[in-house]
Amino acid sequence: MLVMVKLEISENEGNQRLDKFLRKYLGNAPLSFIYKAIRKDVKVNGKRKTREYMLEAGDEVSLYLTDQDLEKFRKVREHRKVKRTFGIAYEDENILAAVKPKNLLTHGDRNERRNHLTNQVIDYLIEKGDYVPRLEKTFVPAPVNRLDRNTTGLVLFAKNYPALQAFTKMIRERGCIRKYYLTIVSGEMKEPLALEDRMEKDEARDLVRVTDRADGKLMKTFAEPVAAAGGFTLCRIEIETGRTHQIRVQLANAGFPIIGDGKYGSPQVNRDMKNRYRLTTQLLHAYQLQFENCPAPFDYLNGKTVTAELPKGFREIRDDFFTI
Repeated sequence: MLVMVKLEISENEGNQRLDKFLRKYLGNAPLSFIYKAIRKDVKVNGKRKTREYMLEAGDEVSLYLTDQDLEKFRKVREHRKVKRTFGIAYEDENILAAVKPKNLLTHGDRNERRNHLTNQVIDYLIEKGDYVPRLEKTFVPAPVNRLDRNTTGLVLFAKNYPALQAFTKMIRERGCIRKYYLTIVSGEMKEPLALEDRMEKDEARDLVRVTDRADGKLMKTFAEPVAAAGGFTLCRIEIETGRTHQIRVQLANAGFPIIGDGKYGSPQVNRDMKNRYRLTTQLLHAYQLQFENCPAPFDYLNGKTVTAELPKGFREIRDDFFTI
């Protein structure tokens, strides 16, 4: 039986292409079905539109399809409650700066679909009443940056679709959100480093290599020594690009591997760190976000700095190594 579904576009669905909206709403439908539906079975405000049409809040999308297709293609979100392990460094009506602990993925993967940071944040927002899944057609709160499983610190989440669009663009284009990390490396760094390399990734081994190939992805990292003693350096890192394992591989390539890093670090140093401090993963913490040049309506954040306290294990090693 053919049915008509009427969908009123809210702020959380506006400012996106018609085909992109339908791909989310009918998440299990093949792309060919979406494009055919737009040509024949979809109207916006009573008129046919191209797939490139930009939806606006207040638009009404009418979708004509059979009961069977609606049931088959409508993506039903399954959400299971998970225990919260993250902290909160900052929150307002648009964003949440979560503090991720180690051994927690930012997103789920094929091995861990349930307990990851994104699900934990969604649970928290549901409990607060800031996110009500049954009222949303396509939007789900999402992170605009990510950290490796065992890197700790700040992950920024958007709580509505306009914020997700804006902060994803700010992170990608740079100049609005400055991202700082703290780490301890092997070797005594005497002066700041401006590292600029190109990378290639071995997907099978989940390893990144510095390459001379012109088609390698650009990585830019700035490292500043904060304290150095006993063959180690506490470093403040700023990244201009955000590639996989960027800080870890560039510091190692420059001769300053992060302690505890099983992929790119020194095996001898790592054994010593494990024996002395039970450190088994890279000691890397995303500790600060600085907002500047944010466009309206998010310009209220300009000049704001959000900081995540160092984990206890990091503080213990820092205090044992350095006098600050």
